[in-house]
Amino acid sequence: MELLNINKENKISNKTKDQSIMVEVDKLSKSFGEKVVLKDFTMKLIKGENLVILGKSGSGKSVFIKLLVRLLDYDKGCIKILDKDVAQLNQHDLNILRQKIGFLFQSAALYDSMSVKENLEFPMRVLKDVTAEEKEKLVKETLSNVGLADAINKKPSELSGGMRKRIGLARTLILKPEIILYDEPTTGLDPITSKEISKLILEMQKKYNTTSIIITHDMDCAKITSNRVIILKDGAVGAEGTFDELSKSEDAFVHSFFE
Repeated sequence: MELLNINKENKISNKTKDQSIMVEVDKLSKSFGEKVVLKDFTMKLIKGENLVILGKSGSGKSVFIKLLVRLLDYDKGCIKILDKDVAQLNQHDLNILRQKIGFLFQSAALYDSMSVKENLEFPMRVLKDVTAEEKEKLVKETLSNVGLADAINKKPSELSGGMRKRIGLARTLILKPEIILYDEPTTGLDPITSKEISKLILEMQKKYNTTSIIITHDMDCAKITSNRVIILKDGAVGAEGTFDELSKSEDAFVHSFFE
C-alpha cells in the first residue's frame, strides 16, 4: 500500500523548537490468531506535539496504546520511548518508564470510594520525599488548572461525565508526565462537553508542555487538539499530515473521515 503522506516535512504547527523524538515506532506488527491488527506500523512522536491517531473501528488504535507500554507484547518491530527499547526493559525499569507516562482512559478510571482529593493523592504515593502539605498544594493547583478547585471534597458519583474527565486529566497531570496517552477522551460526552474537554487538552499542552498521543474517532476533538494526524489503514499509516491538509485530500479513504 502506498502511503499518502500529505505533510512530507512532518512539521509541528505550534513550531516547537525542541525536535526531540519522544516515541519512535518502527515496523510494529501485532496479530491475534489470523486477525492482523497492525502491520509494519511506523511513526514518531516529537516533543511538545499532540499527535492524533484516527482509524475505523477495529483498526488497532487501542491495541497500539497497550503495546506502547507493554500491556500487550507485539510480534515484530520496535518501540522506543524516551530512548528506551520497551521490549528490552526489565520489570523495574519498565515501571520507572511508566511513571513518566500519563493515561486518560475512556471512563476516567476514578475510584468511587475516594474523594476527588484522595483520587489525586493516590498516584503521588510513589513520591517519597514530598510532604503532606506539598501534596495538598499540588492537588489544589492541579484542580484549579482544570477548573474544578471546588470539587476537591466531592465523590466521583457527585460529578457529571465531563467533570469526571477533568478530574481524570488532573490525576494524569499530577505527576507531571513527559508523555500523555489519551484513549477516546470525549467518548460518552455530549457535543458541548466534548468540545470543552478537547479545548482543555489543548490548554494543558500549552501549560504543562505535554507531549501526547490522542486516540479518537471524534473529528471535532481531532481538529481542536491535533498538531499532526495519522490515519490507520490496514494496520499501517495510510495517511499523515495536519488536520487541514488531510481534510482537503482527494483520496477516497481519507475523505471518508471528513464527510
